[in-house]
Amino acid sequence: MSDYEEEVSKMSFEESIKTLEELVKELENGGIDLDRSLEIYERAVILRNRCQTILDESERRIQKIMESAGGVRTESFDVE
Repeated sequence: MSDYEEEVSKMSFEESIKTLEELVKELENGGIDLDRSLEIYERAVILRNRCQTILDESERRIQKIMESAGGVRTESFDVE
């Protein structure tokens, strides 16, 4: 695990999203060299994976709560 991956693993969902948005803005503004663009892309992928992990864990928690609140009831959480 890289230092950045370790740093990201300690971030909350909100912190991860905010950092991801900042990286996207930097890419959109342009004027950066290829090496920096690749670095930003790599960090963005790490942040995106962190956000997905948090969302997956949250979905599992919701399903457990629903199961314990009166029987099994599973609903899809489709995001469009």
